[in-house]
Amino acid sequence: MRFQKLVKFAGLLAVVLFAGFANVLAQDVATGSATANVLAVLQVTSTHDLAFGDVLQGVPHVADKTVVADAGVFQITGEGGQEVSMYMQLPDYLWNSTNTDRLVISFSATDADIDTTAAGTPAAHGGGAVTNLDPHHIPETVIGNADNILQIFMGGTVFPTIDQRAAAYSADIILTVSYTGN
Repeated sequence: MRFQKLVKFAGLLAVVLFAGFANVLAQDVATGSATANVLAVLQVTSTHDLAFGDVLQGVPHVADKTVVADAGVFQITGEGGQEVSMYMQLPDYLWNSTNTDRLVISFSATDADIDTTAAGTPAAHGGGAVTNLDPHHIPETVIGNADNILQIFMGGTVFPTIDQRAAAYSADIILTVSYTGN
């Protein structure tokens, strides 16, 4: 009886194995590809410093974003038609060269403009200008298609005290830009 069970089991095993081989012989294979197109590298340049010029003690002084000699200008180049996210680190003070005195600086909710047409000068924003933006909260913006460029123009106000030390003052404005993927 054991022998009969063993023979039945061996027969069943042979059927399963041959059926399995039959399925293997009926298989097919296809090959696909993985592709990617890396976009142009983002390049950020400060093309003009925010310049307040000569400032009198006790008299607030504005650097206008639409005045070529005053406006701070950042230029971003990259893949045209792609959206970028921008963050500006803005100073609260300008410091003299010995770091012994500081000059208050402020940026209003309308101290920045963005131009995507490569117009090139603050006074001549092109048709792609977005005006009166808060430099603390710059919106995501698409880089212009025509020249793969985006420019930010900014102004601000300094508030010297009545006994402000006579000196040259400066501080860094840092712009960080990245693609959003949109």
